[in-house]
Amino acid sequence: MRSTATIDLLRERLGGRPIETIVILGTGLGDVARIQPDDCIVDYRDLPDFPQARVSGHDGRLVLRTQGTHCIAFLLGRAHFYESGDARAMAGALSALAECGAKKMLVTCASGSTRADLVPGSLVLLRDHINFSGINPLIGVSDDRRFVSMSHAYDGELSASLHQAAKTADIPLHEGIYMWFSGPSFETPAEVRMAKTFGADLLGMSTVPEVILARYLGLRVAGLSIVTNHAAGLSDLAPSHEETKRVAAQGADKMAQLIAAFLEQDEKHG
Repeated sequence: MRSTATIDLLRERLGGRPIETIVILGTGLGDVARIQPDDCIVDYRDLPDFPQARVSGHDGRLVLRTQGTHCIAFLLGRAHFYESGDARAMAGALSALAECGAKKMLVTCASGSTRADLVPGSLVLLRDHINFSGINPLIGVSDDRRFVSMSHAYDGELSASLHQAAKTADIPLHEGIYMWFSGPSFETPAEVRMAKTFGADLLGMSTVPEVILARYLGLRVAGLSIVTNHAAGLSDLAPSHEETKRVAAQGADKMAQLIAAFLEQDEKHG
């Protein structure tokens, strides 16, 4: 899933320090990283196993930040299944980062809401997901590790830490279940009604493949989403990518505060 060249380059940039946590920043959320003077920034184009940024709102850069004795790896952008039909598009990047020591992953995304109380700008902790697409990034993997249990896909301790961080930062944090649609077209009103019946609070076009890959790699996972719109049929406005980028960017400051509090808390508790 990853090449030696990528791992060698990452280890050189890391200067011998291991990566502790991967933070994937979704559409319009690149500013959450709040790039600092001492950060090491690498363009995805210089990393053989990393995807090329082909969707607006995704910068396509890796930011390595020293935190204590280890590093945080911020991925400014991801590859989506709808770009190439490859659910394993993020496998090389995640495998290389895991090889460099990563133990945890915090995945973020923008989403549409099926609930009246989850208004645009709301931050939601992912409690679970529904892989409605039926597509799986582990299809074609030949070892028995492919039979990954998803009973606890989202780690309870990390989720509790995010709730504590939200309380510390005085930021409201909801919980919800995310349903993955392949995209790139938005859902129909009938599909939204179905999703709500199935128990989905949030709808989106990403996240689930990375979570499955991360669990395959043995990483503990937590997920955060920012609601950018009410899903089709629940408001008078039709969802759009421009709206997704705009609202996500507006809510990036809250998410940045929450993630900073979470990482600081994580550092204190090891």
